[in-house]
Amino acid sequence: MKFHRPRVVIAGLRGGSGKTTLSIGLARALYEKGIAVSTFKKGPDYIDAGWLSKASGSPCHNLDPFLIPENIVIKSFLYYSERAQISLIEGNRGIFDGVNIEGTYSTAELAKTLKSPVVLIVDCTKVTRTVAAIIRGIQLFDNQLHIAGVILNNIAGQRHESIVRGTIQEYTDIKVIGAIERIKEDLMPERHLGLLPHIEHPDVDNAINLLSRIVKESVDIEYLIDLAGKAEEIFYENTVDPYPVYQDTAGDRVRIGVIKDRAFQFYYPENLDALGRAGAEVIEVDAMEEKALPDVDALYIGGGFPETNAIELSKNREFMESLKEAVEEGLPVYAECGGLMYLGRALYYRGEVFQMSNILPVDFEIKDSPAAHGYTVVEVDQDNPYYPAGTRLKGHEFHYSRVTGMPDRGLKLVFRMNRGKGIIDGRDAIVYKNLLATYTHLHVLGSPQWVKSMIKVARQYRENR
Repeated sequence: MKFHRPRVVIAGLRGGSGKTTLSIGLARALYEKGIAVSTFKKGPDYIDAGWLSKASGSPCHNLDPFLIPENIVIKSFLYYSERAQISLIEGNRGIFDGVNIEGTYSTAELAKTLKSPVVLIVDCTKVTRTVAAIIRGIQLFDNQLHIAGVILNNIAGQRHESIVRGTIQEYTDIKVIGAIERIKEDLMPERHLGLLPHIEHPDVDNAINLLSRIVKESVDIEYLIDLAGKAEEIFYENTVDPYPVYQDTAGDRVRIGVIKDRAFQFYYPENLDALGRAGAEVIEVDAMEEKALPDVDALYIGGGFPETNAIELSKNREFMESLKEAVEEGLPVYAECGGLMYLGRALYYRGEVFQMSNILPVDFEIKDSPAAHGYTVVEVDQDNPYYPAGTRLKGHEFHYSRVTGMPDRGLKLVFRMNRGKGIIDGRDAIVYKNLLATYTHLHVLGSPQWVKSMIKVARQYRENR
């Protein structure tokens, strides 16, 4: 079958070049025009995706060629763009940057996989003619890539814009479809993992609306819409539903809690959707406000910022005691990164100590530099409630925390790190009773074993208690 999907990839020359600012402004501008827009983020990113979700009014989905097989990437894009009039795909890092010198898994490779035109945003700070040379070089570097337009960013004034536009027109065949002046306001404050999450921004709607106004004044949106509509059709012969075919039919629906609040925000929407599609009832839980864990058959704690919400988390001792009691009674708990930190004894952050749930005999300290940042490949090499020994999983880790105060022995870690750092000594995933806590984040479309294991352990707990 052939699928017509109006789409464009927003790419840059480096991280921090303006891709996210542009994508957020475009998403909201299109939404305000009454155009159904679907947004996608290339790479293992939660924060940018959250902003894009907020701007577009619908979930942003991740397209990551490392975590997810290429055919599933295509299926996921086709599936989640079906009802949209246009799709915006925000790249990451520089357009050709990947995991090796060949640029494997780069934004350029994703654009070619999806046969998508690319709009390049170029930071023009203190440059003029050089911009044309850069664009010409990108065209020559990979002539299979369809660079369909360029948007100039951080323009200093009318004369600056005129020179840059003129040189691009003179030396390339690429159309300039927008020029954005330097934004003086700090609309998108940053923190140690990147942008401040939209849920923590003090004035998120006004910030997004201002970005929308800037984009509408600076970019030829109608041209971009027309460009996206001319994107090549995608041929795919099988069903485009990307989800694993798995359904729990053993009895009443299992109830799986998900801690989702200001502290724990990092969830791929596909992971939560997969639980529901497999037959689970997903129950959202607030660890900062609720006084007791609700009646659930399993619990999923994603990543986030327990450190910046440590005061509120540590004050809610009732909830922590409720969770600890449930773990001791065998409740299955699956925790990633921030969730791992929450399950420890204490969190050391900016000279203060905050008590956590005291379920695992480890402490965590937040440093000023990343402890780990990148993709992971793990192999399960010990028995545990979730994965058979020999299972191989691809994920990612990104955290500033380090484990301290770890016992010399008696702690079971079941992941061997073939790529990445993990918790300690090339090991990850602490297992205690029916709890598994790891620094590695998984995406269900690349690791379908995850949803099967969650349903399995929840079902077993429900039937045995």
